[in-house]
Parts: sequence; C-alpha cells; structure tokens
Amino acid sequence: MRRTREDALKTREQILDAAEVTFFEHGFAQTSLAQIAEHAGLTRGAIYGHFRNKGEVFNAMAERVKLPMEMLVAATFDPLEADPLGRVRDLFMFCLAKAAIEPHSRRVFEVLFTKCEYNDDMQLVIERLRTAAHDGRARLVLGLRNAIEKAQLPQDLDTTRAASVIQMFLGGVLRDWLMGLGSVELPRDAKYLADACIGMLRNSPALRQAEMPAR
Repeated sequence: MRRTREDALKTREQILDAAEVTFFEHGFAQTSLAQIAEHAGLTRGAIYGHFRNKGEVFNAMAERVKLPMEMLVAATFDPLEADPLGRVRDLFMFCLAKAAIEPHSRRVFEVLFTKCEYNDDMQLVIERLRTAAHDGRARLVLGLRNAIEKAQLPQDLDTTRAASVIQMFLGGVLRDWLMGLGSVELPRDAKYLADACIGMLRNSPALRQAEMPAR
C-alpha cells in the first residue's frame, strides 16, 4: 500500500515537472493535456487519475513555488526587530534573486506574468494572487510602521500607499526582466533596485500623508 502511494506521488510530481516545462515553452492557452502527458512519458489517462483538467494541473504546478508577494508576507513587524527596514530590503532582493536563480520559480513566474490568460480555468490561481497581494500589503504596512518607530523612515510616511508602491515596483521589475526588455539584469541589479525603492520611501513627497487627496 505504501509503495502504491509513493508511486502515485512520484507520478504526480512527474506530471507537474512536465507541465512546468510545457507551459513555459508554449504558454497556458497553447498547452494541452496531451502535450503534458507526452512530455512526461505518460498517457492522458494517467493525468486524469490526478487532475480533472488543465487548470488544476496549472494550479498544482504554481503551488510548488512561493509567489513574490507571498515572500513579502515575511516582512517583519516584530517590535524587537532592530532593523525592520533592512529586513524589508533583504526580502525585496531575495524575491528578485530567487526569480533569477531558482529554475522552478523562474519558469512559473514567466508563465504567470507573460504566458497565460486569466480565464475561468485560472480562478484558483487568480484567487491565490489576490490573497498574496492583500496579505503581502498588510504585512508590509506593519513592517513599515515598525521602521517608522525605529526612526528609519519619516513619521508622516503613508504606509498603505508605500506598501502598494513596493508591490507595484517589484511586479514591474519582474515583468520587465521576464519579458527580456533589457531594462534590468537579475540578480545583478537586485541591490540597486532595492536601494532605489528604499530611497523612494524615505524621500518621495508623494508618499507623505500630507499628499493624500481630499476625500
């Protein structure tokens, strides 16, 4: 019985490995279960033994890596943290470096950012992206407030707006790099990009509470 379960898990990982490469090469819309099965050296029936459709395969494949916004959830709000802003900076660089260095992350991010259509088959992935963005912003806000308490950021920083800007900055950098636009090279440029983002938090008047529009 144990061997059967081990075999099933091995087959499932074999399917997901094949799906990762096939989605990366052809994109979500142009990939079929037959192509995934062929790449895995299996039959389509073997895939249906684990997944109901292509959307489930894609979601399971994406779940094997942490999304950039999920990595930012680790932003510290521990009041005992001596360098909360440094922690945010380190996480920013880690997200960019991991996308460039770790092959599974690189392929999954490229498919998510540049090679898929967000249709009904992608609902589970879309919900995961939304949850990651929401939770990542919430934790970043707490981390930035902690940095203000440690006198690392201006007292009047709009932490909600700043957290959104960090997320948009990170997402934009990753998209440009993944699309090969030539504006950035990772992981080489991760440090200066993180420093540029931190400098924006410290110095931009647009991120001050006084700049918030009247409601």
